[in-house]
Amino acid sequence: MPDEDADAPPAPAKNRWRFRRADIEARADATREEIRAQVTATRAEIKAQMEATRAQIDHANEKIEARTGRNLPLAILIGLALGFAMLFSLIVVKELFMIVAAFLIGFTAFELASALRASGRRVPRWPTVIAALATVPAAFYLGDSGKWYVSLAGIGFVVLWRVAELAVPGRRGSARDVWRDLAAGSFIQVYIPFLASFAVLLAAKDGGEWWTLAFLILVISVDTGAYATGLTFGKHPMAPRISPKKTWEGFAGSVAAATIAGILVSIFMIHQPWWFGFVFGGVIVATATIGDLTESLLKRDLGIKDISTWLPGHGGFLDRMDSIVLSSAAAYILFLLFA
Repeated sequence: MPDEDADAPPAPAKNRWRFRRADIEARADATREEIRAQVTATRAEIKAQMEATRAQIDHANEKIEARTGRNLPLAILIGLALGFAMLFSLIVVKELFMIVAAFLIGFTAFELASALRASGRRVPRWPTVIAALATVPAAFYLGDSGKWYVSLAGIGFVVLWRVAELAVPGRRGSARDVWRDLAAGSFIQVYIPFLASFAVLLAAKDGGEWWTLAFLILVISVDTGAYATGLTFGKHPMAPRISPKKTWEGFAGSVAAATIAGILVSIFMIHQPWWFGFVFGGVIVATATIGDLTESLLKRDLGIKDISTWLPGHGGFLDRMDSIVLSSAAAYILFLLFA
């Protein structure tokens, strides 16, 4: 029987090209699927690595926060931002420092008044802020005497406001409570605007902006040295009933950091002999530490952990200002004695 396929014509070139194209497309699809699978696997691996790294960072932050009582990385970022604002204002235009100082003093006075009100003391908040803000331009433009007069007037203003509130039903109280309210309002004016405005008074002096910047650098050095050494080596509490996390090891680190910084700023910034760095650093270590312990004692008396929660990682503006308020007065005295 004859073979019919033997006489059949060969497959057209068009059909062969169709078969080859289908084969190429099949291989291309397989390659795309392989690439897609590799990309998906790589993406999953990167995501897993990022999550593992984030978990390690979070764990480290938790350990740091457990040792220091705050979110230290965030606290450092906020501290750097505030430090840059002060640095820029002091170096560029001294008048801008009044704005930075007024912002810090006003908010600190407001949050402290709010904390005292929460504890049961009727402190008028907005009169407290107005009186606090008035000390800033007074210190800058009116000098020593103007600062004192305006500070005393601010205390009188807050006291008279609270006395006037006694005529309002619901805002009265026993004589003892009223005296406590008046004392609390006066305390805020002395503790925050009166002491902190010495920095403004110092900055207004001829060359005083460099002294202001120098003592702020020392305060930062004290805080940084205390945190670094206390976090690493801290074992012996310095004042466990007032501030359990403050250690003698941290204090030693703050002394070392302030001494080094004091010598450097004395020589290169305020043009004093090298030995003045020991005096400058020692005084600021003492005032910054006392200021920190004073705020801790105040919070313990009020029964709160933080004065406020406005600054993440710090708790409030007073947590940044506690080491500055008393140090600014000390720096101004040193300026009068040596500059």
